[in-house]
Amino acid sequence: METAQSRQQAAPSALTAFARFVVCGGGVGLAAGFAVAALAAWLPWSLANALITVVSTLLATELHARFTFGTGGHATWRQHTQSAGSAVAAYAVTCAAMFTLQQLVAAPGVVLEQVVYLSASALAGVARFAVLRLVVFARNRSQAAATAHTPRPVQATVARASAPAGPAALSRAA
Repeated sequence: METAQSRQQAAPSALTAFARFVVCGGGVGLAAGFAVAALAAWLPWSLANALITVVSTLLATELHARFTFGTGGHATWRQHTQSAGSAVAAYAVTCAAMFTLQQLVAAPGVVLEQVVYLSASALAGVARFAVLRLVVFARNRSQAAATAHTPRPVQATVARASAPAGPAALSRAA
């Protein structure tokens, strides 16, 4: 069974975590971009973006818990909830970017929409990395560090006499 100390040692450096974040989050984000474009053919774009954001956030949070930040297991509901908060901000950024594009260009093509969407997602992704590393998954490392550095309790050994002590021995011990 893995100890808190070995989990602490397994936590990746910031550079390694960022590289993993880019691979996991970028891969999920890229797939999400195409999924939003496909789903937007049947639904309003903002609804398609909301649905894909929920699904991609759940998937990405699991990947980040297991691989990116080295927690060694599933993401907790608290981590999913906190990650969702950063995803709401990312959703707002992508919606604002797409709204701005539609205000500036009367009929943007799919390629331009993808460039704008993925660029906004990348900017939001950098902010999400900071939030996930410093807030969402940081508690696991600090709890593991606290557990690893907590001194073990000292066990007291009690000596027992083979015969009951007399009043004179008791008064000397007191």
